Amino acid sequence: MTSGSGPAAEKVPAASYRRAGANVTGRTPILDLDGSYGEGGGQILRTALSLSTLTRRPFHLTNIRAGRPNPGLLPQHLAALRAAATISGAEVSGDHLGSTELSFQPTHLPKFGSYTFDVAETAERGSAGSVSLVLQTILVPLALANGASTVVLRGGTHVEWSPSFDDLVNAYFPALRRMGLRIDAELKRWGWYPVGSGEIVCEIGDRSTAKLNPIQIVDRGYLQQVAGSAVAANLPAHIPQRMANRARASLEDLGLRANIVPQRVTAACPGAGIFLVARYENLAASFSAYGRLGKPSEAVADEAVAAFREHHASGAAVELHLADQLLAPLSFAGASSSFTTPRPTGHLNTNAWTIGQFAAADILIEEGTPCRVSIRPHLLR
Repeated sequence: MTSGSGPAAEKVPAASYRRAGANVTGRTPILDLDGSYGEGGGQILRTALSLSTLTRRPFHLTNIRAGRPNPGLLPQHLAALRAAATISGAEVSGDHLGSTELSFQPTHLPKFGSYTFDVAETAERGSAGSVSLVLQTILVPLALANGASTVVLRGGTHVEWSPSFDDLVNAYFPALRRMGLRIDAELKRWGWYPVGSGEIVCEIGDRSTAKLNPIQIVDRGYLQQVAGSAVAANLPAHIPQRMANRARASLEDLGLRANIVPQRVTAACPGAGIFLVARYENLAASFSAYGRLGKPSEAVADEAVAAFREHHASGAAVELHLADQLLAPLSFAGASSSFTTPRPTGHLNTNAWTIGQFAAADILIEEGTPCRVSIRPHLLR
């Protein structure tokens, strides 16, 4: 992790280990969290870091990523931890690769400023660790700080098992803007697995409201357009063209001409993917799929189209993977929110549990087709 000017230049102090329930500030006990709960991945860590920086509630996390084949902190998790510590002046223990236990103790509310976070530098080697997951950890805390911030993130911009840069721009950022946040981002370099070396720059403005706006999106409205791009890095032109052709042909029955543009880019390593956005009257939904050696271009397109079709058939407003990402920011809205999503996922349930541990909001997940999610912030009490 490297730092820019302002608060990013502050050194994150090391902390001595304190057991859960110890009196850290004289008022706030440490919250004890079990990282093996639910889907047992990195979701608990990222949400806990965001909520801790916003509330100054310290926490102690054990069994980090216990449900994964390679438990403990990977480069993107360690980068997210250090990014959150930097903006909040937190004292941290257990901040090393492979760690399955850590404690995190903010010393102040998030500070706005200019920051740079590099996943590869954190890993001390090349890494395609997801910059979108690092950004999601600190974005809302910085957006709620009393000033504008610029965040430069380097690493993987388009990698599996995390939101692509296109997912952020097409769906996540628009949803946050509806809540009153001012966010924009630019892709400077593409970063694919396994090398990474991508870069995005995110501008976070002063918030337009004292409290976040709630959202009520149970009806998505009619489908206006399906668009997107089929992208190949350091690969022949026929690969993105085949992905685009297949996706367009597969969507003809909707009665809309899908505007999918083939695109060739340069990057530190080869990569390919297709990124679709379905624009409904009330909200957009984003879908990504990636190529790999031996996987036909047509299969990549089919994967993204299948994800879109599942969402479209459900009648839900919020796409499956976006749903869990909205819970934390909506927990700091000025009123209750609700939305529909195709079905509850492990990430959605795990995120709701983590938010409940911080007593930030009451979250009700009503199973059905579609599933309805309601968020009542505790600050309303």
